[in-house]
Amino acid sequence: MKILSITEQAADQVKAILAQSEDKTANAVRVGVKNAGCAGMAYTMDYVSEPVAGDDHVSEHGVEVYIDPKATLFLLGTVMDFKEDILKSEFTFENPNQKGACGCGESVMLEPADLEEIAKARAKADA
Repeated sequence: MKILSITEQAADQVKAILAQSEDKTANAVRVGVKNAGCAGMAYTMDYVSEPVAGDDHVSEHGVEVYIDPKATLFLLGTVMDFKEDILKSEFTFENPNQKGACGCGESVMLEPADLEEIAKARAKADA
């Protein structure tokens, strides 16, 4: 199971924000989570010039995304997308580890992935 998958729409938006960044050395983004909001956690995204030692790495659709190792178990199996409508445009995270969200959409309730369940699923798939 991949830690993070990136849609083409998300990759296109990452390319666009990197091109518009004032930090011209930034060549990737770093995704993580932090304690925040009424539901408990929020997704984070920062510019990256060099990966932090220990970061996980995903390369899809021509973009590089690094993942804070403290967020790995919370993000396992997540799909990062970018959505636009009349009122807003935003990165979204379809996360199987998300158990809830606050009403305003600023924070989410995440539980770490169950590694035993993942190992069982992999063993079953390999059989």
